[in-house]
Order: sequence, then C-alpha cells, then structure tokens
Amino acid sequence: MSADAAPAPVGGTEPLFELPPELEIETDVARRVIGEFIRGQLRQAGFERAVVALSGGIDSGLVAYLVAEAIGPERLLCLLMPYRTSSPASRADAEEVVRRLGCASEVIEITPMVDGFFGTDDVPGAGGPDASHASALRRGNFAARMRMAVLYDRSVTWSGLAVGTGNKTESLIGYTTLFGDSACAFNPIGDLYKSQIRQLAVAVGVPEAILRKAPSADLWPGQTDEAEAGISYPVLDRLLYWRVDKRRSPDELAAMGFDPALVERVDRMVAGSEFKRQVPPVAKLGPRTAGLDYLYPRRRPGSARA
Repeated sequence: MSADAAPAPVGGTEPLFELPPELEIETDVARRVIGEFIRGQLRQAGFERAVVALSGGIDSGLVAYLVAEAIGPERLLCLLMPYRTSSPASRADAEEVVRRLGCASEVIEITPMVDGFFGTDDVPGAGGPDASHASALRRGNFAARMRMAVLYDRSVTWSGLAVGTGNKTESLIGYTTLFGDSACAFNPIGDLYKSQIRQLAVAVGVPEAILRKAPSADLWPGQTDEAEAGISYPVLDRLLYWRVDKRRSPDELAAMGFDPALVERVDRMVAGSEFKRQVPPVAKLGPRTAGLDYLYPRRRPGSARA
C-alpha cells in the first residue's frame, strides 16, 4: 500500500507528504469549483462576508486561503481561540496565515470559559465536583464547542457566515466534535480527503511550516491525529476511497493488500459515526415535516417558496 511522494518544496529535497496516486486531484479545477461554491453559498444566504476559526492547522489554513481567494481577504475574519494548553506554535502558524492574507483577525482566549465549567486545581467549576476529574477528551470536546459558540457570536458582529473546516476523512470516521468543529453554515473542503487537503494546500500557498507538521486537533499537549488513530492518513485515505467512493467489498480490499482487521475497524468507525453526519431525526406527525418531506435548496431570504 505504498503511496507516491509529493513534489519537494522549492529549495528542498524532502517530500512534504505522501500522496496516494488514486487521490490526486486537479488543483486548478478544485479551486474554481470551491471558489464558486463559497460565493454561491454566501449569495444564496444573503451574506457578503465570512468568519473562519483558525487553529494553525492545515485544514483551517486552507479554508482561510480559499475564502480569501473567493471573496477577498477584506471580507474574511479569522478567529484564533487558544486554550491554556494549546501549542504556542499553533498560534504562531495561525498568525502567519493572517499576516500573509492580510485579513481581519481576533484572538479570543477560551481558557476562562472552559475552566469556568471544569474548574482548576484550586477553584471548583460550574460543572460540579465530577467535572474537575474530566478526561482530556471530555475537556477537548467542551473546548471545541466553546470555540464554536464564540465563532457564531462573532458571525453576528461581523455579519458573516461561519465556514466549516472539516475534511472528508474526519467526517467519515467520526473524528469530529458534534456541534463543535463540525458546526458551520457551509463547508468548502468537506469532500476532500486529508491527502487531497495537503495537495490543495500546497497549490494555494499555505505556509510550509503548516504543511510539514503532524496533523493535530490540539486537544492536549503532544496529541496528534495519526498517533491517536494508530493509522497514517495516506493508508486511511486510500482505504476510505476504495471502500466508500468506489464501493469495494472487504474481500476486494483484502485482495488489494489492506489488512482485513483494519478494514473491519474502519467500517465500524464509519458506521458508528453516521449520526454525526445527519440532521437529528424528527418524529413525523404532520403532512409535511421539515427536513423530511419539506425539503428545499437554500435560497436567498425573501425568495418565493411553494
């Protein structure tokens, strides 16, 4: 299951990342499609501006570049929302993106919000005694939801739509916080696997420091996506591509060289996170139920509806 190496950066020889050949995309086409998508979503909702939660990682960095390219950096607000355990390097990388784009930005520290609920060593929080012993994962999910609360508050003051930054790999395996980093008005990169995110990020000019660092949700110090999952993105992306996009069976994937146990594990992850990818089910009582049989594409406010 080897993957081709991506082209080396200018002036360097070490590849930036592995790019599975079947996942290679036409970046010029992707940029045009995504640019039209961004402008179309804003136009249909009656907005001209956008707001992005900028973590210093490759996904949010790419989205910031794509939004700035689509509507202009003067219409983009990037929010940097560190917690006290967040990596200083992540903030520095986010600030470099803002500097290069020339867009508006704001730093909002979420530590008082998170610690106000979980408490600290000396002061109990609103969450009660149990909250002080919360796991890093529980705290990380809460932090993600606090960031989204701030993002949507600033979407009001900025008069812009909240843009999603989640990729297809994370969505399929459920590596996302419901009503946290998954919440958004629209998502321009939601149909791109992580390997494709990397390829497109190179094309738009995302800083090399961001391209080279290990992907991390920054949930706790030293945390990385691939270490936590126990599988590399090139392998995971290839497996998901053949299993989901190409609808290959587990036996066919085994014949291609994938470990059957890994295929079964990923299948469970995809199935177990299906609820994160769908709107909440509604108990149907009336003749036309919103989200079920009363369905319309997004339209500009004030447009006629039947």
